[in-house]
Amino acid sequence: MNLDPSAVADSFDRVRRRIEKAAAAAGRDPRDITLTAVTKQQPDAAVDAALAAGQRVFGENRVQEAHARWTPERRKGVELRLIGPLQSNKTAEALALFDVIETLDREKLARAIAAERDKGAPAPRLLVQVNTGEELQKAGVAPRGADAFIAFCRHDLGLTIEGLMCIPPVEEEPAMHFALLARVAARNGLSALSMGMSGDYETAVRFGSTHVRVGSALFGERPA
Repeated sequence: MNLDPSAVADSFDRVRRRIEKAAAAAGRDPRDITLTAVTKQQPDAAVDAALAAGQRVFGENRVQEAHARWTPERRKGVELRLIGPLQSNKTAEALALFDVIETLDREKLARAIAAERDKGAPAPRLLVQVNTGEELQKAGVAPRGADAFIAFCRHDLGLTIEGLMCIPPVEEEPAMHFALLARVAARNGLSALSMGMSGDYETAVRFGSTHVRVGSALFGERPA
């Protein structure tokens, strides 16, 4: 794959400026919004170009792919966020690699994370994934069950929940899903909202997103 590092740098600059503009329009400080570069299925050259452009927060979908990519040398100074589903049997490996897990979505996984923590594994920062569209094919806690699940994680397992994450249905207006997630977060005293992707991150900023997950707007479409 031929990749122009300067083009990647220009894409990062463009997205950052759009985030700043969206934040200003919403009366927010752009420094409160973190750009997470989504590198799933991207070649290492794209990741290295992003690092050269000053990017330090990355989102990966799969534990194995991330483990292969993020060598100790490349990993220095990087915050790595798991934004894809986590199988319970991969919990130990995920906790050893990721700083943040954004896709906590079921009791079995919560118990597995707590068990690894009790064995001495690093305590990860955690976001609960909420299936705001209640799509059968998509992971996440149903909105009506989010409060109880957050309480279970906090009080029964002693896990620290930092915030919430969602992926709205592609065929629906994302704003109503972002507004729903913000309401769930507010009533549970959560400050972090991971919402907004390449096509809707500016809307997400308007509804309070603190972390936008952007891939194709930075790197172009993922390789087949």
